Amino acid sequence: MPFTRVLIANRGEIAVRIIRACRELGISPVAVYSDVDARALHVRMADLAFPIGPAPAAQSYLRGDAIIAAALEAGAEAVHPGYGFLAENAAFARACAEAGLTFVGPPPGAIAAMGGKIGARQLAIAAGVPVVPGYNGEDQDGATLAVEADRIGFPLLIKASAGGGGKGMRVVHKASDFAAALEGARREAKGAFGDDTVFLEKLILRPRHVEIQVLADAYGNVVHLGERECSIQRRHQKIIEESPSPALTPELRAEMGAAAVRTARAAGYVNAGTVEFVMGQDGQYYFLEMNTRLQVEHPVTELVTGLDLVHLQFAIAAGERLPFTQDAIALRGHAIEARLYAEDPMTYLPATGALALFEPPVGPGVRVDSGLTTGDAVTINYDPMIAKLIVYGADRAMALQRLGRALDETAVLGLTTNLPLLCAVAAHPVIAAGDTHTGFLDEHPLDVAPPIQPPPEVLIAAALWDLANRAAAAPPPFAQIWRLNGAGVPLAYRYGDECYHLTASAARDGWRLEIDAVVVEAVIVARGAGELACRIDGLPDGDARQIQRFRVAREAASGDLLLLWNGVGYRLPRPAPLSVDTAARHGEGMTENLTAPMPGTLISVMVREGQLVEEGQPLLVMEAMKMEHT
Repeated sequence: MPFTRVLIANRGEIAVRIIRACRELGISPVAVYSDVDARALHVRMADLAFPIGPAPAAQSYLRGDAIIAAALEAGAEAVHPGYGFLAENAAFARACAEAGLTFVGPPPGAIAAMGGKIGARQLAIAAGVPVVPGYNGEDQDGATLAVEADRIGFPLLIKASAGGGGKGMRVVHKASDFAAALEGARREAKGAFGDDTVFLEKLILRPRHVEIQVLADAYGNVVHLGERECSIQRRHQKIIEESPSPALTPELRAEMGAAAVRTARAAGYVNAGTVEFVMGQDGQYYFLEMNTRLQVEHPVTELVTGLDLVHLQFAIAAGERLPFTQDAIALRGHAIEARLYAEDPMTYLPATGALALFEPPVGPGVRVDSGLTTGDAVTINYDPMIAKLIVYGADRAMALQRLGRALDETAVLGLTTNLPLLCAVAAHPVIAAGDTHTGFLDEHPLDVAPPIQPPPEVLIAAALWDLANRAAAAPPPFAQIWRLNGAGVPLAYRYGDECYHLTASAARDGWRLEIDAVVVEAVIVARGAGELACRIDGLPDGDARQIQRFRVAREAASGDLLLLWNGVGYRLPRPAPLSVDTAARHGEGMTENLTAPMPGTLISVMVREGQLVEEGQPLLVMEAMKMEHT
């Protein structure tokens, strides 16, 4: 490999992915970072790292001049853009070449040719590739567009020429809605891309989103690596991708692959790219667009082909020929990727916060690409992706089973995620049947709302966690005395607007807990960093032999106790600070003896027996859960 040092012009999981490829190839990786990313994982993993500006992407990761300056200062020979940011910016690719840096991606002309959807559509037509019936003319007058809409027929799509990610896109079901939809699409496109040019397409009902991965070298050799189906989407953005597609026959795969290769050749393409198609229920496919970069979902192709796309990107950029022909490429087994996002699983709105605990799944056939670890934060500045979970199986059924297992073992606490949605999708019978289309989530609403109240198992686990930590913190011999004290220990946890009370006392092998007039006995099987395993005897319909496994963390900023059980996260904030009134209530109305609502240590008594006190006067200070309560 002629490159000795490469700058990665990106952040997050793709920067980490490229850094690992650099390590494998003996290339020294260089990172860039915004102010908010100064301690990010990709910075920690690189050999060199350079600051390029404030948190907003426009002032940092989109500043091609700062990135090129950093590459030259580092002595890098090449720049890998990853995906997003400047990856499909022809001007940046040209500026890299002018600065003597190799751009690890297609030539600027190919990026420009495919940068606008209208131009890409015309190029595909010239290459003999089917396109969706529509209008992509230069006349953007509203009256002209309305006439063309009537010619195409409804329902149809209005799409921004320079768009992506669903921005500047509107579905129009009848002619009377067209004018308002056109105005909205243009306004959104102008705001997002600075270009309000639109085109029209016939709406394909219940379409599949199928894309073909292509590779091309500088010597005219172009191959495809099969397809990825990316039909499970929200907000027109993918969340589940798989390869191969359950809808393609070998013959159709070869036909679509050949169409993708023709498209790449027509664009003068070099390096890795993806030609995207929409496919109707009748099996007819139509060109959608070409992504002139590495895709987020490239790992599924890597798993079914055995090829490393980033390694191949570097080789092609270094002037090497493709090391194989089309006949040598074979798909083996099945791979599925699920995108784990910090977002509300019902509204899809992004969430922010620190990861109090993040432990991705491991085991046979499981790969995780992530740019975050426990303690890192998801901010408002960038994409809220936490990780990509990719699984491989001998066939699709095995891959789906493995995906379910991997999602069940994923531990993420501290912020809201779409993990419940991913679990529900992976277990859905329609998905198992392979009947996927881009409207799946609209057609099959999934119950992913958080529970109204916590299950008793979660409250019991919280109590066991606190009791065990309290006993472990007490110095011997007081730990054993505290543990065996016959008096019940009151515990309280808030969830939502409600407060839940438990009373714990020592039992033979564990704890006897009373919750909602139900008495159970619980035994801790194992307790470690962020993990609690226990058995619970006495719950209605419960199996006392079954081991319940919880992931647990304490949020540093708020002190809230966070638990994950059966793929659902629970946040249990601290109870209200102690007071005479609340303590008396917890003590069943006793006025002479006050019972603390949680285990703790008296560290200061501020009055003497018989002293007359006033309302609001401090009486004592108690330390509990690492906080002082007056």
